[in-house]
Amino acid sequence: MTEAAELPPAPEEARTVFGERFPDAVRYAELLAEAGVQRGLIGPREVPRLWERHLLNCAVLSEVVPEGVTVCDVGSGAGLPGIPLALVREDLKITLLEPLLRRTNFLSEVVELLGLDHVTVVRGRAEEVLGKLQPVHVVTARAVAPLDRLAGWGVPLLRPYGQMLALKGDTAEEEVKGARAALNKLGAESVSVLHVGEGVVDPLSTVVKVEVGESPGGVRFAAKRAKAARVGRARRRR
Repeated sequence: MTEAAELPPAPEEARTVFGERFPDAVRYAELLAEAGVQRGLIGPREVPRLWERHLLNCAVLSEVVPEGVTVCDVGSGAGLPGIPLALVREDLKITLLEPLLRRTNFLSEVVELLGLDHVTVVRGRAEEVLGKLQPVHVVTARAVAPLDRLAGWGVPLLRPYGQMLALKGDTAEEEVKGARAALNKLGAESVSVLHVGEGVVDPLSTVVKVEVGESPGGVRFAAKRAKAARVGRARRRR
């Protein structure tokens, strides 16, 4: 029996959440259950709960993403939460940032197959693309790293007054407390824990929202961004 046979039918909530893109969401779920498992991007035990734990859990993040903004999904992996978000929000310009080649290959295949013209795949680490990628309004992440470390990668990619939205679990409140000092150094002006997905997922998806001021990442990263930008301009002039 193939892994695809273990993928359960899509729940009714998925039809509502994904709307016209529901067939594409089904195809993405099938790709995760087949190629995603074969390439080691997700574990085979995750296949029976792909819809509730992964696709819908990520898609409801759209409830707290502003309209028409740029988004960078840091450590995108198999495309979670970036691809479900792209399926429900065609108004967004989304970059899937991932350092591993086998994952970016998969992401590029999915983006092309599903016709996600508003999504770009970039191979690299957050610290490597700083100053090379245009700063974004929103950084998203899921299951990448503890909050303090994640913020060190994600917050510097933001434009002034942007926000990082991190999907977290039951320990979100504790992570926020432990990361408070690091977040303050990175220029965070407010941090809150939100619960989204009422009527769609149970339990609700937990999101840590970090809002920054005019210097995302603080003084050190402002200088690093400026240096990277100068190097980029010099290379373009050659």
